[in-house]
Amino acid sequence: MATARKKSAAGKLVEHLRALGLQKYPGAHTKSPWPGHLDLAVDDKTFAYLSAPGDAASVSLKLPLSCSIALMVEGAEPTGYGLGKSGWVSMQLDGVALPPVEQFEVWLDESYRAQAKKRRIAELDGVVKSSAKKTVKKAAKKAARR
Repeated sequence: MATARKKSAAGKLVEHLRALGLQKYPGAHTKSPWPGHLDLAVDDKTFAYLSAPGDAASVSLKLPLSCSIALMVEGAEPTGYGLGKSGWVSMQLDGVALPPVEQFEVWLDESYRAQAKKRRIAELDGVVKSSAKKTVKKAAKKAARR
């Protein structure tokens, strides 16, 4: 009989971030460019590199505003392949003291906003584009003339 492997707090955090990303962010989808990853992307542009379920828990996020703060977290370092130069931070999460989940949620939001197109951010914020506003105003004027 197979025994179910107990998920670590870090593994649960990665799963939570993946689920939150898919639920909250317009255009978000999973992307698995190589083994050991089940990442989050928006319009095929990755905004969170997340470890695959069952692998050592890790996350990499683009944090142009809070990179220096995130690098203070135990297990955090600039992301390799030159990505760290543009604000990407990688965190190995297993066996370290984790910041609150809410902090990771804020960082996920920052990373999405750093990678998403302006129209996706406007959609997230519930802002109607000015061209859409003009269309609505024109339709209202037209209806009022009838």
